[in-house]
Amino acid sequence: MSELVDGTRAAMPLRMADGARADLLLFRPADAPRAALLWVPALGVAARHYEPLARALAGLGIAVGIHEWRGHGSSDQRASRRCNWGYRVLLGDDLPSSLSALAKAFPGTSLLVGGHSLGGQLSTILASIGDPLVKGIVLVASGSPYWRRFHPWVGLAYIGAPVLASIVGRLPGRQIGFGGNEARGVIADWARSGRTGRYAAKGMAVDLDAAMRQQNAPVLALRLRDDWLGPEPSLRFLLDKMPDAPRTIDVIGPEDLAGAKADHFAWMKVPGHIATRIGEWLG
Repeated sequence: MSELVDGTRAAMPLRMADGARADLLLFRPADAPRAALLWVPALGVAARHYEPLARALAGLGIAVGIHEWRGHGSSDQRASRRCNWGYRVLLGDDLPSSLSALAKAFPGTSLLVGGHSLGGQLSTILASIGDPLVKGIVLVASGSPYWRRFHPWVGLAYIGAPVLASIVGRLPGRQIGFGGNEARGVIADWARSGRTGRYAAKGMAVDLDAAMRQQNAPVLALRLRDDWLGPEPSLRFLLDKMPDAPRTIDVIGPEDLAGAKADHFAWMKVPGHIATRIGEWLG
């Protein structure tokens, strides 16, 4: 682990089962943590962009480990025609590695998982198929991508994106304004869930939706009022996949974000109220 910066931040190098490397960003409270949260970014967003949220949570006594998406930030992988992966690698290798590292960094501390957008979706799946010690899930601006919970034209993206990724060898997200440069396997799995409303990981012999129905850890879901990428029907559809999980749903507006627009990304620059809400929920 690298040296702590100003007593709170450290980068823990991780090596995955297939040899891939990335850093888990750790944020440690001044005192013994109340809980430890594994945070999974939105598609295409590097871990470092959630540092304001993590620092705010650490100030409330919550340790945070920010997972790095394979293909972004500190990851030594980059999506290309020769370098490809999908949900199977993310759920079977990368995310469990980060969760295990967080648990070892804060032994005896209650574990939570959570995330933003697709990161929130994968967090719920991780809690459903992974470590039974996970005590809760935190979702911010998240929800199922099922096209019937959006405007009908959204369904076109679930046809066009995999085709484009197949032609180019990766999804050129920076050029088209969606995500980053994404592995075509990730885009294929994401698009399938958008078309069918069911989660599946190609090559992974687990019924993910069936596992989610057994997930009963409590969920805090924070929806952004002006977020067309995470509307209420989308969030409800995701939560309904976990019928036995107690849920708390709050709506975040501009008044909670120092006047910033309550959309899919603006909250990341002013996450204080969201951190406070997470701390209150834990309390």
